[in-house]
Parts: sequence; structure tokens; C-alpha cells
Amino acid sequence: MPKRVFYTGGALDRAALQRRDADWVAKRLAAGSTRIVPVWRNQNLILAGEVPEAVTVTGKPVRDLVDMAAHVTLLGIDGDIAYFAADVSEHELSVLAHLVAPAEFMDLRRAGALMDRQEGTLLAYARGMMHWHGRQCFCGDCGYATESRHGGHMRACTNIGCGREHFPRTDPAVIMLITRSANGVAPGGRDDVCLLGRQPKWADGMYSTLAGFVDPGESLEEAVIREVMEEAGVAVTDVRYRASQPWPFPSSLMLGFRARAETTSIDFDETELEDVRWFDRDEIARFEESGRRLPRKDSISRWLIEEWLAEGRGD
Repeated sequence: MPKRVFYTGGALDRAALQRRDADWVAKRLAAGSTRIVPVWRNQNLILAGEVPEAVTVTGKPVRDLVDMAAHVTLLGIDGDIAYFAADVSEHELSVLAHLVAPAEFMDLRRAGALMDRQEGTLLAYARGMMHWHGRQCFCGDCGYATESRHGGHMRACTNIGCGREHFPRTDPAVIMLITRSANGVAPGGRDDVCLLGRQPKWADGMYSTLAGFVDPGESLEEAVIREVMEEAGVAVTDVRYRASQPWPFPSSLMLGFRARAETTSIDFDETELEDVRWFDRDEIARFEESGRRLPRKDSISRWLIEEWLAEGRGD
């Protein structure tokens, strides 16, 4: 079986009850052991290397980062240590250099697959929360400014006549590996081939599982069936949930499924996809020599494919 999905399994206690106490949050923020997870323009602070490391800031620089931050959010506690995310996007890198050197801000997707899993999960969490804050500064109902409360896990409208409370949101999307027998459709039989597609904007030669956002009034299973039909013209059945992955690039929750094909012919949507085809395990094993590539190692699409490949090996 593949290892657990990247950006999952965070070990922090999110302190859901304590963070409602503003005095408790302030004391934790001022504590000498507190660690800051800086976020700059949707990038995380990482020390590059063969095994990249997540960098948190502690000690005297904490006060400077907090004072410079547009948004600060309690991520949680680990024993006596509190972790906060701080968004310093309003400043140029030259202003921040003395606080963060020798680490650098980079897109988590550049390093996430090589990092310690817990560290990658922490950075993804911080990135997602700061992205939400940056886009919720004004009330969607009345347009007044909002203010951060509950340790950064809620924003309240400052208009007394409105007072709406806004909570972090994530967009649900289904992502699915469709399989069938190499000789056609054989429910209950061995699944020898899988359906992969590619979008023209992707890296050259990359093929991945199909995916799409869930529509209002639609179950997850219905979304899987609809998306596969819309994108590839393939009817599917036996929709089975496998795993989920927070994907804060910028704000999605990927819900991973497997399903079996009821039909084999492909009629793909050329407005969204450049190609869709069936691949067997041997073809996938020769992807590199054929000029193709699998999706990112930190993605749930890669996890779904590797789970299916492992079944073929009897792992």
C-alpha cells in the first residue's frame, strides 16, 4: 500500500475551545516557546536541501513578525509549544531577509514531496488559513470590514446591523481513478487498465486521474459519475471512497475515489482535456521512456494510481 496521503495526519491539537479565549491566545502568542509559521504571498518558509525542512521562527524575531503580519492565526499546540501562522505578504523580501535567512520562501509544491510528512502538513495548514484570511477581509453580505476572532478561525463583520460570522471554507472536489478489465468491462473481475487524461496546460507528457468540483445538490458519488461522463464519455459504477487530501493551492479538499467502467469507448471534452486514454500497468511502468509522466508525488492523484499499481504487484 502507498504511504499516507501528503498534507494529512497533522499532530497539532487545534485547541478549538481554548482559542475562543482571547486572553489565552494572547498569552500563548507572547510565550517564549511559541513558534511562528510565516507565509509570504502563498509561499512557505523552507530551508532548501536534499531533504527540505520547514522553518518556524521562535525567540526574539517572533515579536517582529507578529507586528509586521496582516493576519495571525493559532494553528494549534503541541505540548507546551503553540504554533501560529503569520501572513507577511505586505512586505518585500528585502525587509524580511534578516528574520528568515538562510531559509527562503517557496511554493510548497516544489518541496512538499521531499519533506518530512508532518512538516509538510503544518505548512499546508498555514498556507490554507492565510489564503482564507486574505480573501475574507470584507463581509460578503454587506461589504463592511471583518475582524479576526477565535484565534484566527473566525472573522466577524464589524457592521453592528449585520454581524455575520465567517468561517474558513474549502471547496470539495472529487478525484477518481477509473479501472476496468483489459478485455472490456468485467465487474468483479481483475482491473488491468486505468483511465488517465491530460490538460494542455500541464507539464509536457503528464497524465493524471480525472477530477472536478462537486455541484450544489449533488452527492460525492454522483459527482464522480457525472464528471467522468462529462470529461471522458465513460459510464461508471461501483464508486468507492478511498482517501481525502487537503489541497491548499489555493483552497480545495480533494476527495479520492475508485470506480469501475461500465463502458469502454472514450469521447472526451476537448474544451477541458487534450487527451484521455486507457493505460495498463506495463505502459505506466514505461511512462518515462515514452515521454510521459505521472502526476506530482505529493498529490492524491498519484496516491490513487500507486495504490492501483500496488494491487497489481500483490503488495
